[in-house]
Formats: sequence, C-alpha cells, structure tokens
Amino acid sequence: MNKPVLPVSPLSLKLPTANRSLETYRLAASRTFPSRLQGTLNRVAFSAAHVVCDALADVDPWLTAAIDWDKTIAFREHVWDLGLGVAEAMDTAQRGMGLDWLTSLELIQRSVRAAKARGDALLFSGAGTDHLAAEDARHLDDVIRAYEEQIETIEKAGGRIILMASRALAKLGRNAGDYAKVYDRVLSQVRQGVIIHWLGDMFDPALKNYWGTSSLDQAMDAAVGIINANAAKVDGVKVSLLDKRREIDMRRRLDPRVKMYTGDDFNYAELIAGDEHGFSHALLGIFDAIAPAASYALSRLAAGDQAGFHDVLAPTVPLSRHIFEAPTRFYKTGVVFMAYLNGHQDHFTLVGGQESARSTLHLAELFRLADRAGLLVNPEMATRRMKAVLALRGVEP
Repeated sequence: MNKPVLPVSPLSLKLPTANRSLETYRLAASRTFPSRLQGTLNRVAFSAAHVVCDALADVDPWLTAAIDWDKTIAFREHVWDLGLGVAEAMDTAQRGMGLDWLTSLELIQRSVRAAKARGDALLFSGAGTDHLAAEDARHLDDVIRAYEEQIETIEKAGGRIILMASRALAKLGRNAGDYAKVYDRVLSQVRQGVIIHWLGDMFDPALKNYWGTSSLDQAMDAAVGIINANAAKVDGVKVSLLDKRREIDMRRRLDPRVKMYTGDDFNYAELIAGDEHGFSHALLGIFDAIAPAASYALSRLAAGDQAGFHDVLAPTVPLSRHIFEAPTRFYKTGVVFMAYLNGHQDHFTLVGGQESARSTLHLAELFRLADRAGLLVNPEMATRRMKAVLALRGVEP
C-alpha cells in the first residue's frame, strides 16, 4: 500500500511546553479511516470500552457514578460497526476506580441487549469480586462465592464472561494452590469458555503478587498450569503486563485451544502481527481511542498487507505509550480525552472526577501525538476542544 502524503493543515494552536512557555503547534492533515469494517479480520479483536459520564447529573462525582447511557451505548455501536468486539465493564470502564458492581451490572445488561439487537455482536463482560471488599474477605470460599454471584448474574443476562483478577484473592492467596482452588472451582461452573484476565499491578497496585508470588517466573508457571488444566473452559487469556517477552513466552506454552489476547498497550502492533511461532489476538484499552485505525490496520493484515498494517498501526504506538505511562492506572483519562476530542461525547468529564488525574502537559502531548498519528477525526473540532480544556486550566494565548 502506498503511504499517503499528508499535507500540512492550516490549523494551529498554542500548546504548553515543559519549560512553561507556549509553542505554536501546527496540525498535520489527519488520515481518513473508514467508519465501518472494510473486508474481514483474521484476528479476534476487542476494545475495552469506556463509559460516558453524565456531566449534568446532580450527584457527588467522587461518590456516585452517573452514566450517560445513550452516549455510552452509542460508543459501543461505533466499536461494533468497525468489526471489533466490546470488552465490557473492565478497568477501561473505570471498574474499581469509580464504577461499582451494581452500575457495572446495569452497563452489562444494557450492552447485552444492544449486542443481541445486532444479531449477537461480539461482547464479553467482566466478572470479578468487587462487591466483596478486600478487607471483608476472610477465606478463599468468600472469593469463590463472590465470583459465582457475578458470573451467575451475567450469564442470566445472556452475557459471556471475562474472569477479572480479584483484589480479595490477591489479599488471601498465599501460593499457586490457593489460586488453583479458586479458579478450578469457578471455571468448573461456567456455561461457555471465558477469557481470563491477568492484570498487572502497574494497572492496579492492589493486585501485587497475583498468583501467590512476587516472582513473575513463578506466577507465569502458576497461571499457565491453571489455564491449561482448565482449557476446555477457557476461550483465551488476556495478559496486561506491558512485557512483550513474557506474553510471547506464555502464548507458546498455552494449550492450543486457548487464545492469547494481548493486553500490552506498549507493544500491541508487533504482538498482533506475530512471528513464525504464532500471534496474539487483541483485547486492548487503546483500541477504544484508536478504533477506526485499529479496524483498518487489522483488515490490511487479514488481506496479507503487512506493510499496510504497520503503516497504520505503528504511528499509534507512541500515543498509546504516552496514554499508558506511569502511573498506568490513570490511562482512562487519556482514553476519554480522545473520545472528547473526536466527538463521541460532549464534555471532558470522567466518573469519579478522574479528568483531573493527568496534567495539562500530559494532555497537550497527547494532542500532538494523536495528530501525528492521524487520529483526529475532525481536526477543527479537536482544536477547538483542546483550546477549551487549556483555557479551563489557565492556559490562554
């Protein structure tokens, strides 16, 4: 595929720099990606989708999650139009960072109905133990019961399961045997194959020492052993460790029936492309922010156009690394900021007031990187909205 020539846009704005000055930044002309899937895909690809806050709700934002349901479901329709699946009620939706279980359940129920209305669009939903406070968990059976309650409720609604990592299990589990007891019991009861999510502590510090050890090598052995022993009940595993070598090693050790879904928002392009030994499918938070580009890149890969795949996806990686930089758990702010810049919502407000979790300089650099990757769908609107956010934070030309 010939690389398009991008003319310079006449648009410009003043952006802050690290030395406290303002620079004139001139936008490039954004690339245009299809709003619907073109062709087919040869990877299963999920976007972990954010929720749109109801910014006009009369609630205390730090205490109550107010959701704009129409905009939230409309975003999922956008993802499905692009041929991607939706991973619902995950950490990208601020699960455990403002979104509680009861609100998550309503979100899942609404998304299941929307997916079924489209003829069963691809949708998996997060089942965890977050209605059980970690400090209230006394025994492993408490964790098992909490998992069972959420799984039963989601399956009753017609949903499929992503088995999320448990803060309560991270507190109680002392060794691989403890984790095997919980996962073996829970997996024996699920109706359909689940996706197991190994979320690293850079995303959630409460998950430190998951799988019962501080050694990642031993944790990998424990996880692979549990997954392969239950392969008939596991669709795949999503690994979010931001370590491509460990993901590659793990996918080579998995039972052939089990898919590897990359959750590596730093190295996803090369992991999805794969090597002579295999490849990863995708379940990524960054696909929320770059869904049109991701869909088009994946369609080029399926068509045998590896160069076209990398031409589209490689420029998005610097943006993703910036959005997911440490403290990584605050990446949701950048994902929602991209949704605001691209018109998927009318405000830059997050559940729990998390719009304040990233600095003004961080948002300014996000804008630059999104522009350079050709990801601003409507540069005029994005520029106007960037200026509004800067003005709110005291940056005016």
